[in-house]
Amino acid sequence: MSETDSRENPTILVTDDDAMTRMLTRQCLEAEGMIVLEAENGPAAIDLFVRESPDLVFMDVQMPGMSGLEVCERIRRMPQGRDVPILLVTGADDEESIDRGFRAGATQYKTKPVNWSLLGRDVKFMLRSSQHVQALKRQEDRLRYLAYYDPLTSLPNRRSFTEELDRLVLTHHNKDAHVAVMFIDLDHFKRINDSIGHARGDRLLVEIAKRLTDQLSDYGDINILSDVGDYQYLGTEESIIIARLGGDEFTVVIPNVEDDEKVTDIAKRILHSLSQPVELQSHNPVVTPSIGIALFPKDGTDPDTLVRNADTAMYAAKSMGRSCYRFYKDDMNSSAVELLKMEEELREALVENQLELHYQPLVNSSDGALAGLEALVRWNHPERGMISPGEFIPVAEQTGQIIDLTAWVMKEAIKDCKIWEQAGFADFKISINISALEFNHDDLASHVTDLFDEVDFNKHRVQLELTESAIMTDAQANIKKLSELCDLGVTLAVDDFGTGYSSLSYLRQFPINVLKIDRSFVMGIGTENGNAIVDAITSLAKALHLGLVAEGVETKEQMDYLVASGCDTLQGFYLSRPVPAKSIIGLLTKPFEI
Repeated sequence: MSETDSRENPTILVTDDDAMTRMLTRQCLEAEGMIVLEAENGPAAIDLFVRESPDLVFMDVQMPGMSGLEVCERIRRMPQGRDVPILLVTGADDEESIDRGFRAGATQYKTKPVNWSLLGRDVKFMLRSSQHVQALKRQEDRLRYLAYYDPLTSLPNRRSFTEELDRLVLTHHNKDAHVAVMFIDLDHFKRINDSIGHARGDRLLVEIAKRLTDQLSDYGDINILSDVGDYQYLGTEESIIIARLGGDEFTVVIPNVEDDEKVTDIAKRILHSLSQPVELQSHNPVVTPSIGIALFPKDGTDPDTLVRNADTAMYAAKSMGRSCYRFYKDDMNSSAVELLKMEEELREALVENQLELHYQPLVNSSDGALAGLEALVRWNHPERGMISPGEFIPVAEQTGQIIDLTAWVMKEAIKDCKIWEQAGFADFKISINISALEFNHDDLASHVTDLFDEVDFNKHRVQLELTESAIMTDAQANIKKLSELCDLGVTLAVDDFGTGYSSLSYLRQFPINVLKIDRSFVMGIGTENGNAIVDAITSLAKALHLGLVAEGVETKEQMDYLVASGCDTLQGFYLSRPVPAKSIIGLLTKPFEI
């Protein structure tokens, strides 16, 4: 409710050139506890309206000089007069006269002679109706604001940016001028956010938005949120658009670009302004921007292509050392840029819940019972859909993000297991892959212990899978690490066995429990060499009293051979593809066909 609507004594502006009418109106309204302002003509009414902001206007249509209809139209053109109820009074009662009054902006129409005994009630009813309408309008405006604008910076959000870019591209198709799309990402913002706290980080983002607005205002109109509380942006169809897409990502769209020099000048000013220290109480952090630029129509004739290429140019700027700008070029889709882009997006995925776990069953070869589930991470990218683990796992290993990724997998897998426990299913193991990078950390055992303590889970139900190449890198030193893990009570499995050139002497010393035959050997089943290799690994596992799992089982022939050879556990598409956690209960209730 606005300040005027919440007044106990609403203010009514009475405008009539007849003094007797003004006096009678005053008496009726003051008797109802209202405050009355009087104007004897149109100009006086407009002056009082601007100065006093009344809650309702009671006005005669027929006045000398400026008519009531003209006053009504002028009030409606004012920002503060768009929604104020206006009651027009006239002696004309024909439909045309009444229609003219409503077209001028009247809320209600009353014909003379006025029923003075009912006037106060009529005005009170109009005020109440106006309050209800304004409340609904404010709610609608608020919902529109939340849908289209960023509540932290009051800049347009991703949805608003996308719609405005669509419109600009459409209107510029028949123009010689270009449109510039800038992607701006703050370098190392997460590190600054973690060090000074999220509250100060938010204030920093607000300051960045302010600096962008200040710098770009010299180049044209900018969509700026109006200050009348209706969440409307002011600007023309050719206004510069500044948007916050989320996190530390901002975009700028500049219409009517005649040459690259103007865009270069803007990029330099943004770079200089945003790189200045930001005063935040006792902290003065410095954040630098990396800016990518794509031009319509040279770098794309549709919004999706422009956005993608501006994004690529931004990552190219980061790969060049950050704190710079780059125009898009066709050769920017290099492996280095794509690697950096994947690294940044994977970091966001860990924070923004884009990752999910799927589980692939490990099946007992003797009776088809479920022996365990292997947790496999999947990345459901908001724009690109499902990204193959073959794409992002190598990036995570190369950048060190695999450690955070493994911790996330372990926590989520244990969380799912506890749900299945409550449903009565707790007699199977959960397999989790440990990367070579994480295995090489000296404090791996304590890290795993901390995770288990945090979620209160039975460690004996966990099987950690380590690749053969990882444990053989420094076999003598790794015996100690494996022993520390074994002491925790977890099962240790050697993944991809047969590809890492294990020494038999070390294999006997390693405190491992399970060998997993690599899928490449399973694929060779049916050939003389393939059968021989599987038979040899099976014999080795039995001689060392180790469990044996065959992964990559994709045909009945492969399954039958492995069962006949004495392989303990089977895993592969023939039995089940990896499935989401919500689908696991169905697999737990019945055995697999062997």
